[in-house]
Amino acid sequence: MNKPRIALILGATGGAGGEIAAALLRRGWEVRALVRNAAQPRLSTDIEWRTGDAMNAADVTQAARGVDVIVHAVNPPGYRDWHKLVLPMLDNTIAAARTAGARIVLPGTVYNYGPDALPLLREDSPQHPLTRKGAIRVELERRLQQASADGVRSLILRCGDFFGPHAGNNWFAAMVKPGQPAHSMSYPGERELRHAWAYLPDVGETVARLLERENELAVFERFHFAGHWIDGNAMTDAVRRAVDNPTLPARAFPWWLATLASPFVTLFRELREMRYLWRQPLQLDNGRLVAFLGSEPHTGLDRAVETTLRGLRCISAAAGSPAST
Repeated sequence: MNKPRIALILGATGGAGGEIAAALLRRGWEVRALVRNAAQPRLSTDIEWRTGDAMNAADVTQAARGVDVIVHAVNPPGYRDWHKLVLPMLDNTIAAARTAGARIVLPGTVYNYGPDALPLLREDSPQHPLTRKGAIRVELERRLQQASADGVRSLILRCGDFFGPHAGNNWFAAMVKPGQPAHSMSYPGERELRHAWAYLPDVGETVARLLERENELAVFERFHFAGHWIDGNAMTDAVRRAVDNPTLPARAFPWWLATLASPFVTLFRELREMRYLWRQPLQLDNGRLVAFLGSEPHTGLDRAVETTLRGLRCISAAAGSPAST
């Protein structure tokens, strides 16, 4: 009998980490996760939880003993102290992966691209970010590529804006008010422009399928995930169908408020810096991914939006499902 492969998830209580963990569990993997308090309630009993801190190199190395994969999906909450914490956390993951002989998985974003690379992003598109967070994303990938020179394997799956039932800070949640029935929504871009959205359960499924092909992956591997490439009208109409309100108002995102609040609220400052990504079409070319896997996992937009709204508690559990999926 083959021994199950083992994955360590850093960030398993977050959106990307949680969905990758779920997809691996469905495939018979053993999943281990590092959290600050493994005794906290409501943690999945399917996962082996270890108490520790991703900022502590010894904790990460200890948790990674015997694993095949380390999923690096951990981020400081609310974007606080990004510039101080993000790179040291990755360095700890690289050190642990080197010791364990494990592959690192990094859920990537489009923040490492500047306007010059838009509208169609490929794996080798130039990376000239305008923002501090984008520059950090570029450095994250550079360190992974540098580590590959001495055999540390990594896999980067770059995605558009995340949404899903358990996503953390994201643009979809900024469109509505989590925890409240949807009375209106605000869209961050021009509704005629197409934008790339990544439904997190599909992202998790994609990572799991890629890891099943470990023997075919390069030491340093990058793929792009296309997700839902839709305009703002398609997204807002899907929200209307999910809440069964065809006249639900859709307003422009209050960028003026983000500008005023940005000196005082870290989240608003980070959102404002990403405005350029909403001023022109944004698409990820998944041709390489499809050539490798044969297809990209894809949940229909209506089902994805409804599930996301339920996760945000904008739809009650008793509400009906949309007609199409």
